[in-house]
Amino acid sequence: MPKTLTQIEDFHTLIVNQTPLFDTRAPIEFAQGAFPNAQSLPLMSDEQRDQVGTCYKNKGQEQAIQLGHELVQGDIKQERVDAWLKFIKNNPNGALYCFRGGLRSQITQQWIFEASGIDYPRLKGGYKALRRYLIDETERIMNQVSPIVIGGQTGCGKTLLLEHIKPMIDLEGLANHRGSAFGNTTTAQPTQIAFENALASELIKKQNYSHLVFEDEGANVGTVHIPDCVKNKTSQADLILLDATTEERIQVSMDAYVINMCQNFLAQDHINGFNNFSSYWLRSLEKIQKRLGLERYKVMKLQVEKALEIHQNTNSFDGFIPVVESLLVDYYDPMYSYQIQKKLNRVVFKGNQSEVLDYLNSLSIS
Repeated sequence: MPKTLTQIEDFHTLIVNQTPLFDTRAPIEFAQGAFPNAQSLPLMSDEQRDQVGTCYKNKGQEQAIQLGHELVQGDIKQERVDAWLKFIKNNPNGALYCFRGGLRSQITQQWIFEASGIDYPRLKGGYKALRRYLIDETERIMNQVSPIVIGGQTGCGKTLLLEHIKPMIDLEGLANHRGSAFGNTTTAQPTQIAFENALASELIKKQNYSHLVFEDEGANVGTVHIPDCVKNKTSQADLILLDATTEERIQVSMDAYVINMCQNFLAQDHINGFNNFSSYWLRSLEKIQKRLGLERYKVMKLQVEKALEIHQNTNSFDGFIPVVESLLVDYYDPMYSYQIQKKLNRVVFKGNQSEVLDYLNSLSIS
């Protein structure tokens, strides 16, 4: 066995190349936040980690290491090694890490080498070092880049516009949320840490652009908070307003919040999909009950229930059209009008999608 197994210190290349990673920390640690392109392949289970941690506190490091080897041996050890070797076979250019680049990743490295002769690299400093690097890079890049923000009424197609722009950061995509009471998707949002790590990775990969385009967001996207250095810079940036007709906004909203949502729920769970879609609409509506007012909420709830019934009986989504129109015109537009008044001094351009893209092209941003 070599005296020293390989460690990776070049985190920039690791992020830019989207290097596959496997995380040897316990599942509970991984669930709290990991890195893009990382898979959980723990050395110890949550329970084993707790036992070793308690032993370390009471009896010291040597006894804790001994207990760890006792807990992960025989068939359990073989299962771990087999899972790691399978990952390595599929990702020969990857790397592994534990929390601080210490014993867990070193033991994993050693067992992999003993079983296969492969010197599979580990991250120097582990999760903690890479996490610190990503936080620092987010602040550094946001200090040097010139952001441009895309705003506009709900349903005008801001997210669709971003898909045509290379130097853009899709905060809603990274947060897995569309940024409103109806913004949930069929899958859970990332943890705050995972969101920040993914955001940092995108910034690192796109830092050589002179400008980066963001969608206009509040301080939070669903349950995740936009880092202060990002929010502070984008809240002062030039603002482009995307225009769309009411009819276009209704169609965009119908696609995003009705048709695609229903299809996604059904794809996820064919048996309970429609019930889950129904719950999504009724719960989302309930979130804005106070702002709607009790009477308007009751009327709209009946409309939604009728729309759901129509779809169930005829497979048509047309019952949602008046609901979506009312939400856009009567609920979201007044809030938008109030908020945009505070930002008019930042507006540098206003137009439809093609006009906005032409304007960005004129600035060599595309």
